[in-house]
Amino acid sequence: MERISVFILVFLYFISTKIACNGHTHINNNVQFERRALIDFKSGLTDPNNRLSSWKGNNYCYWHGIGCENGTGFVVSIDLRNPYPYTLEYEYENQGYMDLSGVINPSLIKLKYLKYLDLSFNSFKPIPIPQFFGSMKNLVYLNLSHCGFIGEIPSNLGNLSNLQYLDFSSDRTYYSDFGFIGYCCDLFIKNIEWMTNLVSLKHLGSNYVNLSMVGSQWVEVLNKLPMLTELHLDGCSLFGSIPTPSFVNLTSLAVIAISSNEFNSTFPEWFLNVSSLVSIDISANELHGRIPLGLGELPNLQHLDLSANDLEGSIPSSIGNFYNLQYLDLSSNNLNGSLLDIINGTETCNSKSPLPNLRELRLRSTQLMGKFPNWLGELKNLEKLDLSFNQLQGSIPSSIGNFCNLQYLDLSSNNLNGSLPDIINGTETCNSKSPLPNLRELHLENNQLMAKFPNWLGELKNLEELYLYNNQLQG
Repeated sequence: MERISVFILVFLYFISTKIACNGHTHINNNVQFERRALIDFKSGLTDPNNRLSSWKGNNYCYWHGIGCENGTGFVVSIDLRNPYPYTLEYEYENQGYMDLSGVINPSLIKLKYLKYLDLSFNSFKPIPIPQFFGSMKNLVYLNLSHCGFIGEIPSNLGNLSNLQYLDFSSDRTYYSDFGFIGYCCDLFIKNIEWMTNLVSLKHLGSNYVNLSMVGSQWVEVLNKLPMLTELHLDGCSLFGSIPTPSFVNLTSLAVIAISSNEFNSTFPEWFLNVSSLVSIDISANELHGRIPLGLGELPNLQHLDLSANDLEGSIPSSIGNFYNLQYLDLSSNNLNGSLLDIINGTETCNSKSPLPNLRELRLRSTQLMGKFPNWLGELKNLEKLDLSFNQLQGSIPSSIGNFCNLQYLDLSSNNLNGSLPDIINGTETCNSKSPLPNLRELHLENNQLMAKFPNWLGELKNLEELYLYNNQLQG
């Protein structure tokens, strides 16, 4: 009996050791396989700043930009986003020095568990987006934006049914010796139907990708993506009217940005049925007609930009219902009438004041007339206010001192007259006990202001820029 027990123990030990050894060999094979795929990928890249200098040795899970699954060593993420990208707002001294370029090796296909791939803000020009990306079916996140790719975006990206984030935007701006000549559209899509297969997609970035051949099909296709929360189609050469879908299925959509296109349309009324919207940007198009009255019924809206269009009529009083609105830009339209004496919001908002969370109000060049309404002084969280190039009249009210958070104020090029108020509010409402304590830039030029400089101008301790020319001020 004892001999049988010993035999069983020895047999079990042998079996368990064999399994462990085979498992260890399997893991080692995986490690070598994954490492080889990464080395082959690196071999195609040009890396002038040695960003990938850590890509050596066997422990690739500690290489720069690589993320691995615990326990298995499988590569699940590659993040090689350029840490110092060039943008129109910021131009770095060594712009381009941190760019990766060259060829994207198809060895990436071998990384079967890869879920996250970010190559954004590098310079892979002038090559097309590789077709093999459409075979990486475990991808959840794919960011190829601002990489300099050219040509048609491969339709087999529609195979990536697990994809939640897809961005192939490009916002490069071209200049000649004569100045700005337009946006690049080196990437294009002929038929957008393949996107209907991206059933898990939440974020789509396609800024400055030429969609002119798609026509009006884009709305019906994207309307079939019920999980979509962000849609970015700025500068895509879309034109004509903004179609109305037969049934609005975009019940999760929070952000829609379709600025700098060629839409010749009224405001799309179907947007008003998407109560989840947080941000709407249709600026720099050819929208005409009136701002819809029902716009104020979108309960979650925080950002609204309808600037640089041909909208007409007055600003509806329902804008005061935007309890959560933080940014409002209606500049460069053909609006008329006065800034409303009364707007909604005093009863619907908990704060008992309209637009209680508004931080930026831009109404530049909208043909507004009349005097300053009292409600403007109630926007306690306002940081930027631009009412320039209108036909506002009368004097500047003392209530402007209530803007305790205001950093930028532009009232230039109006018909303001009278004197600057000797005393303005703010000494009691602002914590600093001084009016406009955060103001950094003040524009009052090109008006008809008279009399002397008031003392409070000298109390603006953070003021950096002051413009008063083309008035009749004295002293």
